[in-house]
Order: sequence, then structure tokens, then C-alpha cells
Amino acid sequence: MRNFIILSIVAVMILLSGCARKIEIEPGRIVYVDDDFETEADSDGSEYAPYHSLQEAIDSAWSGDRIFLMPGIYSAEADEYVDSLCGNCLEHRTLAHATVGFHIKDKQLTIEGFERDSVRLLTNAGYGVLFENCPSSRISNLTISGGKRDLDGNATDAAVVVKFSEVTVENCTIIDNEHKLDTVVVGIGGVFGREGAQIIVRNNLIKNNSWDAIALYRGAKAFIADNEIDKGRGVGIGITWDAHAVVTRNLISNYWKGIGTFGNSSAVVTNNIVFDNLGWGIIATGNSFMEARNNNIVRNGNCGFAAWSDSARGVVINNIIADNGWREKWVCPCVGVWMNGDPENFRIEYNDVWGNDSAEYRDIDDLTGQFGNLSVDPMFVDSLDFHLRDNSPLYNAGHPYYTDPDGGRSDIGAFGGLGGIK
Repeated sequence: MRNFIILSIVAVMILLSGCARKIEIEPGRIVYVDDDFETEADSDGSEYAPYHSLQEAIDSAWSGDRIFLMPGIYSAEADEYVDSLCGNCLEHRTLAHATVGFHIKDKQLTIEGFERDSVRLLTNAGYGVLFENCPSSRISNLTISGGKRDLDGNATDAAVVVKFSEVTVENCTIIDNEHKLDTVVVGIGGVFGREGAQIIVRNNLIKNNSWDAIALYRGAKAFIADNEIDKGRGVGIGITWDAHAVVTRNLISNYWKGIGTFGNSSAVVTNNIVFDNLGWGIIATGNSFMEARNNNIVRNGNCGFAAWSDSARGVVINNIIADNGWREKWVCPCVGVWMNGDPENFRIEYNDVWGNDSAEYRDIDDLTGQFGNLSVDPMFVDSLDFHLRDNSPLYNAGHPYYTDPDGGRSDIGAFGGLGGIK
């Protein structure tokens, strides 16, 4: 068990030394863009002669500049893009034929909208906004929509794609990238980190897209916090291959599946509310490691938490796993905890596993009354407010090692522990 804790600490240290640190943006010029500016021939990016086209501003900007978008709709002209590496193929060196909307390459740039609801990027492409070889960059305060699924199923289409770059995606609405093709299973995702990307994805609304909301491939590292992820196909947050992530305080609902670690990845998953998804809530599979702590895993269609291979390992502590299994079996049994792996690889303590359709536990001993695990009504405020009522038995019932902000013993669930949702 000591190895589990060491792995968790190592994952956090990796992230804190990379993408979870504050990304410093070097001071530069402010380059203005305004789609209403009519004298395009005289544009120089100044406040009084802004660029009309976002891509023109990107191409003209110097590394370190801040591109500021005035309210408006900025539509990209999609360009063909041959991806020399395939983020999600068995053979990494596989060509993928895609399209790109807005392309930022070999520059450190900040792209910032006036406000997220008044600035809209229509990408018209598979790789909507592509950052490639960009250090310490940022995109914020705008809406990204209108993606078009590429014909090549190997293309990792998403509203924002990050390769070999450090990028913060913050305060954005990533919505209605819903185009899909009958000939390609996958659609268009929200934010995809690839090939060693270091990304911060924070305080975004990611809704109504046709594939994974956030996905990490090929050595990507991410800090994913305070996002609302709703209504889409695929997985809400998928950590795959050899990627690493800290995933905290996110709301994930109405996807096919919630949060998963795959391949050789690792993740620390804390204080999330994962609810009303069609299949599973949280899983660990492949050779991955997951620490799932202080999450609410509630009302998912099949199982709440699942270990899905003999090689997956993890820690499952202080979670509420309740009311799962409301639809016919699809990807897993309609139970709270499904151990489709080696029980010796998982430490399952101080969870409330209650009210799940077929059973609280499957393919593992019923742990109710052991190792601090409970099976009681958590007593949520209501069906959409997952705070605990004042008389809930889950207050101060978590693992004694963990504390709430007042120094008292942690509550069980997403509002407990030092990182609890406020």
C-alpha cells in the first residue's frame, strides 16, 4: 500500500513541476482584432486599426504578444493539415489527415476575448484551435464552436488541440462542436492534450460536443479544475496512454462515461461530482493508477466505480457512490463498486456505497462495515444539490488522515477534504 501513496505523490510532483505551476506570460504588445473593423487594408493590430481576421493577427504577432478580441464572430477558413503523429493510434508514427481552423505555431501567445459570451470562434475544422510548439500560452474568455469532423478516423478532432506546448485554457465556453459522420465513430472533443503537452484546463463550460470533453494522449500532463462538462458523447475526462493528471472540483454529467484512466496513465481525482452519465462514473483500467478521493459518484446508468483490469491499481477513499444502475446493463453491472480486476491492487476505505441497483459491491467482498466503509443514505439537499443536509451521517466520517479546512476530520463526499467544492 505504501507504493500507492508514493505513486500518488509522484504524480502530483510531476504536475506541480510542469503544467500545474502558474504559466508566466512574458510582457509584449497588445494586438487588437475586431470583426466590425471595415478598413481592413489599413489594419496594423493597433487599437484604432485592429485586424479583422484572427488568423492574420496570429500570423503577424510576435512571440509574447497578447491578442485581444473585441465582441464579434470570428470564422476560420479551414486548412488541410497532415498530422505526422497519431495521438490515439497503436502505432504513434501514423499519418492522420485533418483540417485546422486557427493555427498557433512556434510562438508564445495569449488569445483573450472581451468576454466569453460576446466573442465566438467558429472553427469550421477538426482541429479547431491548434497550438503547436508554443511555450507558456493562453486562450481565455471566449466561446469556441462550429467544428467539422474530419474524414480520417485517426485525427484527434477537438475544439482545442495542444501538441508539444504549454497552454492554459480558461474561462471559455466550448460548445456545439457536435458535427459527426456516419463513417467515423469518434466526433469532435473539447480540449485534447497530446505529445508532451502541459495544459491547465480551468473554469470552462464544455457542453454538447460529439466526443470526449477532455482527453490526454502520449505523455500529456494536465491540471483540470472547476469545469462544467455536460451533454456529450464519449468520456467526460479520459487520461490515456502515459498521460498524467490532477482532476479536481469538476461537474461531469450527461456523457456516455465519466472519468477514466487507461493504458499506463495516472491521475489524482478529487472532489468531483460525476452524475447522470449513461455508463460508468469513474474507472481505472489497463496498467493505470488512480487515486479517487472525496468524489460524489451518483446516479450513473451502470456502475459507480470500477477497476477494469488485473493490472490497474488505486486508492478509493472518502467517496459517495450512490444510486447508480438506473439503466439496462451496457458497459458494466448496475452496482456501486465493480472489481473486474485484482482486489489486492486497490485500497477501498471510508466510502459510502449505498442504494445502487443490483448490489453495492460486485466481484469483491461486501466491504460495508469494514475499513470505515458505510452504506447509508448520504442525505443530499435535493436531486441536483449534492451538498449534505445538516443531519447527514457523512459529516466527519471520512478517513481520519484527511481534514476539512477547519482542521476537523474530513466529511465523506465532494464537499469534504481540503479541496472540497465550495
